[in-house]
Amino acid sequence: MNKPFARAALAAGLLALTAQTAMAETIGVSMARADSVFLTILRQGMEGRAAETEGVTLQVEDAQNDPQRQLDQVRNLIAAGVDALIVAAVDGDGTPAMTRAAEEAGIPIVYAVHPPADLDTLPEGSAFVGSDEKQSGTMQTEEVCRLLGGNGAAYVLMGPLNNHASMVRTQDIEDVLATPACSGIRIVDRQVANWDRIEAQNVMTNWLSSSAEFDAVIANNDEMAIGAIQALKAVGRDAGSVVIAGIDATPDGLAAMKAGDLDVTVFQNATAQGAASVDAALGLTRGEAVDRRIWVPFELVTPKTMQDYAKSN
Repeated sequence: MNKPFARAALAAGLLALTAQTAMAETIGVSMARADSVFLTILRQGMEGRAAETEGVTLQVEDAQNDPQRQLDQVRNLIAAGVDALIVAAVDGDGTPAMTRAAEEAGIPIVYAVHPPADLDTLPEGSAFVGSDEKQSGTMQTEEVCRLLGGNGAAYVLMGPLNNHASMVRTQDIEDVLATPACSGIRIVDRQVANWDRIEAQNVMTNWLSSSAEFDAVIANNDEMAIGAIQALKAVGRDAGSVVIAGIDATPDGLAAMKAGDLDVTVFQNATAQGAASVDAALGLTRGEAVDRRIWVPFELVTPKTMQDYAKSN
C-alpha cells in the first residue's frame, strides 16, 4: 500500500471513529419511585426506545419518592456529564430547581408524566411529555355515571395531594358529578392512598367497617382500585356488586377487569410516553425543533374494549 493511500485510509478511519464517538449519547433518568407499576412501564418504554437507537444509553436512578433525593440525583447526573435528562418528578414543586440546574449546565431536560410546576415558563432546551389529565378523570367518571344511571353514592381514592395528576383527576370527578346528568351521585368520603394498593386496601377496609352505603369506588389509578377490590373480597363482598373505576389500564388493572372486578379504567400509554421522552431528549441534544408540550391521548377502557389494550402496556 502506498503511503498517501495509507494516510488517507487512516484519516478516514479516524473520522469514522470520531463520528461514532460523537453519536454516543447518555441520557440521565430520575424516576420518582421504582416500585410504581405505571412508572415501571414508563421506564421500560424509555429503555425500549434507547435499545433501538444506536449509540444511546440510559443511566436510571430511583428517587424513592423523595424530592430532595431527586434534586440531588439531577445535580449528580449533570456533574457526571450526561447529554440530556429525563425526570418523572416526585412532585411539581421540586421541578423549578431542577430546570434551573439543567439550564445553567446547558443540558436539555424533559419531564415525563408528571407536569413540572414551571410548565408554562419552561426555558429553551426543555419539554414535557405526558397526557392531558382533564381527559382521564373526566372519561372515568362519565362512564361511572352512565353505569349508575346518574344516581348513587361513591367513595374516592386519591393519589398524593401534592401531585398534579392526583389533583386534576380528583377535580375531574367533582366536575363531572356537578353536571345535571350526574348530580344524583354524591361523594360519601375521599381519602388519600398515595397511588398504593396496600394503602388503598386499608382505607377501603376502614370504610367498610362503617355503615355507609355506597355504589361505586372511583380511584385515581388502577393500583388503588385493585386495593379496594381486595378489601371488598376480604370481607366477602362481591366486587361486582359495586362499580369500581381506575386509571392507567395497567396489566394488573386489565386482569382485574377480565375477572369481572374492575368496571372502568382509562388507558394512559406509558410505553409511548417513555419512548416519546427519549425522542424529545435526543431531539433537544441535537438542536432539532421539539414541541414544548407533547401529548399522548388517554383512551377509555371497558370490558367491551379491554382486549384491544391487553398488550399495549
